[in-house]
Amino acid sequence: MSKIKVMDELLANKIAAGEVVEKCVSIVKELVENSIDAKATEIKIELKEAGIREIKIIDNGVGMDKSDAVLAFQRHATSKLYNVDDLFNISSLGFRGEALPSIASVSEVILKTCQNEVGTLIHIKGGHVLENTHCEARTGTSITVSNLFYNTPVRLKYLKNLYIELSNIVDYVNKMALSYPNIKFTLKNNDKILLQTDGSGDLLKVIYEIYGVDITKKMIPISGENDDYYISGYMSYPEATKSNRNSITTLVNGRIIKNNELNKIITECYHTYIPKDKFPIIVMNIDVDPILIDINIHPTKMDIKFSKMEALKDLVTNLIEKNLKELTLIPTISVRDNYSVSEVKTQIKKSETEDIKEPKEEIKYENITLDFSIQEEKMKYEESKEETKELKEEKKYRIKEMIPRGIVYLTYIIAENEDGMYIIDQHAAAERINYEKVLNSLKETKTIIDLLVPVKIELSSPEFLILKQNFDLIKEYGFDIEEFGLNTIIIRSHPSWIADDIAEECIRKVIDIIIEKQKFDFDLFVWRMASTMACRMSIKANDYISYEDQIWLLNELRKCENPFTCPHGRPTIITYTKQDLEKLFKRSLD
Repeated sequence: MSKIKVMDELLANKIAAGEVVEKCVSIVKELVENSIDAKATEIKIELKEAGIREIKIIDNGVGMDKSDAVLAFQRHATSKLYNVDDLFNISSLGFRGEALPSIASVSEVILKTCQNEVGTLIHIKGGHVLENTHCEARTGTSITVSNLFYNTPVRLKYLKNLYIELSNIVDYVNKMALSYPNIKFTLKNNDKILLQTDGSGDLLKVIYEIYGVDITKKMIPISGENDDYYISGYMSYPEATKSNRNSITTLVNGRIIKNNELNKIITECYHTYIPKDKFPIIVMNIDVDPILIDINIHPTKMDIKFSKMEALKDLVTNLIEKNLKELTLIPTISVRDNYSVSEVKTQIKKSETEDIKEPKEEIKYENITLDFSIQEEKMKYEESKEETKELKEEKKYRIKEMIPRGIVYLTYIIAENEDGMYIIDQHAAAERINYEKVLNSLKETKTIIDLLVPVKIELSSPEFLILKQNFDLIKEYGFDIEEFGLNTIIIRSHPSWIADDIAEECIRKVIDIIIEKQKFDFDLFVWRMASTMACRMSIKANDYISYEDQIWLLNELRKCENPFTCPHGRPTIITYTKQDLEKLFKRSLD
């Protein structure tokens, strides 16, 4: 007797629902995407008890006639995909035809839809049609899902608490609003409005509704393209960060995606600008020919593969790094005002186009050695008008010249210029200066120094094998490394940029990085070395520095490629504008 049988439709739908419908946000996602595919310009999401009791989606899309409304609940019935070739040119958000039958199999669904004058009402419970009739309805579709998972109690039991379920839905709807600023979204829970956008097409307004005015003021518009991709959206100043990656919204042709490789590229661009446990706020839409991507990987349709990933990486990196290198990124401690979105947009535009004026005078200092210690260096300087003129013509600095006025807590330098008052963290500033000098030395210096006493390191067998594979590459960067017995190596020389007193420490760090990453990652190594050495060589908090040292520190900080943060992402400098100070002392009411 045959043991293999074809499952009945209801059982098959329940199994499919395990992939598509696992929690409340899954239902909201599928129904909202259907509304968008129906060309809706207004979508309302109404929840009761975070969707566990009821989810209702109302749109003003094209609607369906009676026959299509019935067919929509048939498994694998879709209006968006007709043959295999269409998989290579998908432009809609949904295409599998599984969402509605899967939802209907584990809940009670009431659908009202209208295309012309007469509407259609379909009532389904547990996959069985209870009612199919005409009704009064406006153009568009209304779908209500209740009694969720009534026939799959185990799945209902393991739903998260109300707050987590609601948080997931809010996060998803926020991202959809960012994806489609031209659609008016309204999200309610127990009749309380959680999000409302105007559908004007202005992405910055949507950012304002989601993140508030303080974040909106710190967003930078981005756009760029190459032969395969066009990118548009907004990125945040380094001072505007969040504690998790949910703040990074990446979209491909309007579809929300989760691509770890792309997220990694974005966070690496902010490397040294923000602390490593913080993440930027990014809204990035990628337009690409559908033939260059594959979205048919996972039922959620959020995982995606790119056929030309390297081209995309280069474009994303160039866009973000270009903005970070061009903008003035000094955090402003300002007196809070009420800003409109239009004022915010004006402010952002002004900050982008405003040229940084050159200081009237420049002081030229003697070059420091690779010791870089401010305390050990005797700061000597002399004024030279002709040399100053040449220097100004060669380079523009990202911070105007500042005059030091004192130090508080033996840590923070108080300075000023015509724009306002500045507070500089002397240790963070010295770290940044030393970091960039060491970094340049790491990349440029090729001189080798022999060790008087070679460094011998014993390793485990797996560690030794990993290291041995990278011998040639390590030697290329100036380390004389060779085997020295069983699972043991010896280092006889090292590059000249490594100070003798920390030579063994640096060598051991090289080994640790290689073993950790399974290969020699020179960029990672350079950053770790430069940041470690910079920290050790820099003045500390509570260290006394003279007035001449303060002048030197402020001027050297101005010359840095990124003078705004230390290598670990902490700010080096903040500012109070003159207007802010006048407001605080009630000298101005503006």
